Amino acid sequence: MPIVPYVPETISEPAEIVDAIRARRGGSLFNLDRMLLNSPPFARGWNVFMGAVRKDLSVSPKLRELAICVVAILNRADYEFGHHAPEFVQAGGTDAQLVALRDPARAASDSQFSPLERAVIRLTIEMTRDIEVSRDLMRELRDALAAQTLIELIGIIAAYNMVSRFLVATGITPE
Repeated sequence: MPIVPYVPETISEPAEIVDAIRARRGGSLFNLDRMLLNSPPFARGWNVFMGAVRKDLSVSPKLRELAICVVAILNRADYEFGHHAPEFVQAGGTDAQLVALRDPARAASDSQFSPLERAVIRLTIEMTRDIEVSRDLMRELRDALAAQTLIELIGIIAAYNMVSRFLVATGITPE
């Protein structure tokens, strides 16, 4: 149950913010957007930032969605997982991998994931659970990824930890 009511789906003001969110979402508002719009300035910043995270970075869609799904599972953000599991499959992940991700610690050593994917799972676990990341893992990722891609991957994990914490704390429900 949401902690405060969602704004109505028919909201139209402030037009520049609502229109920008609808444009990013293909014309509709998700429940997340309807919660964020309780604070138009916060919704505006979120939309710009998360729009860049979703569309402007060099990280492959499969690695991005893999990290997001692991964050969602670790933080018990079912809403987030429900939105991103199909994106992971669309980006090249498999249904079997989605099942495996339900246990991130086990998935981090599961051979159905590539070595880089397993490193991304471990990075997501360490960033989400421990905050600090082991030097060995960072070395492995620095050797595997360009500096820009590694920084963006870390940023994606951090951003989606923010998203999942907001979703869970506010009690946002699936559409």
